[in-house]
Amino acid sequence: MTTPTDVERLLRELAPQILASLVRRYGDFDTCEDATQEALLAAALQWPAAGTPANPRGWLTTVAARRWIERWRQEAARRRREETAAALAPPDPEPGPAADDTLTLLLLCCHPSLTQASQVALTLRAVGGLTTAEIARAFLVPEATVAQRISRAKQRIKASGAEFRMPSEAERAERLGAVLQVLYLIFNEGYTASSGPALQRVELSGEAIRLTRQLHRLLPTDGEVAGLLALMLLTDARRPARTGPDGALVPLAEQDRARWDAQAIAEGTELITRTLASAPIGPYQLQAAIAAVHDEAARFSDTDWDQILGLYEHLGRLAPGPMVELNRIVAVAMVHGPEAGLAQLAAAEARPGLAGHHRLDAVRAHLLELAGDREAARVAYRQAARRTLSLAEQRYLESRAARLRPAGGQAPGPS
Repeated sequence: MTTPTDVERLLRELAPQILASLVRRYGDFDTCEDATQEALLAAALQWPAAGTPANPRGWLTTVAARRWIERWRQEAARRRREETAAALAPPDPEPGPAADDTLTLLLLCCHPSLTQASQVALTLRAVGGLTTAEIARAFLVPEATVAQRISRAKQRIKASGAEFRMPSEAERAERLGAVLQVLYLIFNEGYTASSGPALQRVELSGEAIRLTRQLHRLLPTDGEVAGLLALMLLTDARRPARTGPDGALVPLAEQDRARWDAQAIAEGTELITRTLASAPIGPYQLQAAIAAVHDEAARFSDTDWDQILGLYEHLGRLAPGPMVELNRIVAVAMVHGPEAGLAQLAAAEARPGLAGHHRLDAVRAHLLELAGDREAARVAYRQAARRTLSLAEQRYLESRAARLRPAGGQAPGPS
């Protein structure tokens, strides 16, 4: 007998395919999504008891198309054109073709006319199958805000005159970059939440991995798609050891590596090794290679920091950015000593994207601690704690500061 969990997993996988099939046929994104959701709801209610049909995709496509036709007829009736509408209504459809339009749907959700926040929300809703409430909970924003983003996104796509078709090769390359960035943002928000009480939101990082796997199946020779999937697998493999029993953050150097997901590490390492040998090197592949070096070290002291520094220097030339620079400086400190890292940090701290960022203070604190300046490190940890919006990171940074408090009393001076 089909369990509700099996049904939920299958429906989440099929949802973007059904929606894409309807949008291709009828073109109205908004109405197509409503019809798809009604078909998914009908399946969720019927399949656990009656069993999954032999052709679940065909069943969903037929039901969703009929719901669309019903809505089309109702709209026509409201315009008092029942007889004309009945004559012009499309016939009940046959089950949809076997072609998977998920990539086309992903590219449409990442249309260049949309803001990044709208791209993320629409991708999670239309392709990920998450409800508006689930997206709102994941990003800790009001449900009405997410609903407005999704509604505006659909309106913008409609106003832009975008058609449901695979873009030209040049357009696809541009849009694919946006798709990968959206999936990367979703994963990062799930792996290290930017705000709120929890360090991780597993439902988001898991959804990002699922969608990236799907994209990799559609584009198996694309090096950056493979690189992003490998990066997610190699990073998420550490998740079981990233928090203690009380939910507190455990830094990489202190994690119990026996708790890391060995299967995910093996899959990610094999994928990035094969990709680096066969595809032009891109930023996601380099980040995956860095993650692989970390994961391959049996102990933190075994980490090949020289190799990591070289990879970050390559990444900084290929895709410079504030977080890349910050991580490169950490690698410099691990190779050449904390004083060398602090000198480069002082030179970089005024750059856009780093000035005032809590991670800059956290890195400074860590390097000061390594250099033996406990009081300055304590002050920097407290500063980082004040600047982060993540309660889990805040608690961790405060605990690091407390460990550096002089024994036998309060620490001197302001903090």
